[in-house]
Amino acid sequence: MRILRAEAWIARMKRAMTDKGVVLTIAALLAAPVFAAEEQLADPAADLSVAKPAYAKDAGPVVLIDEAHHNYHTIDGRFKPFADLLRNDGFKLQGSQAPFTPAVLARAKVLVVSNALNQVNVDHWLLPTPSAFTDAEVAAVKAWVEQGGSLLLIADHMPFAGAAQPLAKAFGFDFSNGFAFRMPGPRAGDPFTRADNTLRDDVLTKDLTRIITFTGSAFTAPPGAKPLLVFPQGYAVLLPKEAWTFSPATPQEDAAGKLQGAVMAVGKGRLAVFGEGGMFTAQDSNGQKFGFNAPDAPENKQFVLNVARWLGGAIK
Repeated sequence: MRILRAEAWIARMKRAMTDKGVVLTIAALLAAPVFAAEEQLADPAADLSVAKPAYAKDAGPVVLIDEAHHNYHTIDGRFKPFADLLRNDGFKLQGSQAPFTPAVLARAKVLVVSNALNQVNVDHWLLPTPSAFTDAEVAAVKAWVEQGGSLLLIADHMPFAGAAQPLAKAFGFDFSNGFAFRMPGPRAGDPFTRADNTLRDDVLTKDLTRIITFTGSAFTAPPGAKPLLVFPQGYAVLLPKEAWTFSPATPQEDAAGKLQGAVMAVGKGRLAVFGEGGMFTAQDSNGQKFGFNAPDAPENKQFVLNVARWLGGAIK
């Protein structure tokens, strides 16, 4: 989701690394593609067309996009392509600046929470990363889903994964509050393919062969969940104290078998959990595309529609 400029990234890593015990090799870093967070903008040239909309115009379910929790992705900001794509599929999109209460949640069929933060982490992407939500909000969302609501919960790399953890835990999911990297270094996108079984067979992945994500987090899911995106061997979760600051002493976990996407029925409702947000939208950073507008991610747009349609009830 957020990657530094090449020169800044390499300079930082060279300062942090020694000639022994390196976590990421300089050779890999030199080859790593990079983006600047402050220049991640919605791509106005992205293809948002939908050949066969699931619903007639404005006749679909109401989708509420959370904007009340210092969200990195908002309806008129970096998630505008996501919102407009769903509008073109017939959904009715609304932004919400209100805390989660039963009355607020009753306005929608689908709630989208993407990269929420606690106030203390807005300008300080470092530990600790307290919950973005109050206990009452977590309880309200859980009850709403159990009663028939649908939640799309997205939590990118640290600190977003930590901020979403209490809400995820309420449903039995467990985020690692770090960065999921293919070792020994990051790359432009992380492919999940049907050929290597990292893209799992499901109604949401029917006829799809390859989904790309763009540097996020990893999580484990409860037994009732259906894995969609599964990390293979060779991936690790790096757990820095500060976002994008790594050293040979940075703790890490093996990511093999952990997930970056899963869905689950919860009571009468539905839940989709993902560890990366860029894949759901279309962004541009100095002319470099990433998201469902990326040249090497032609199937991502259909996947986004499939997730939304499943949450909305058009896909059973």
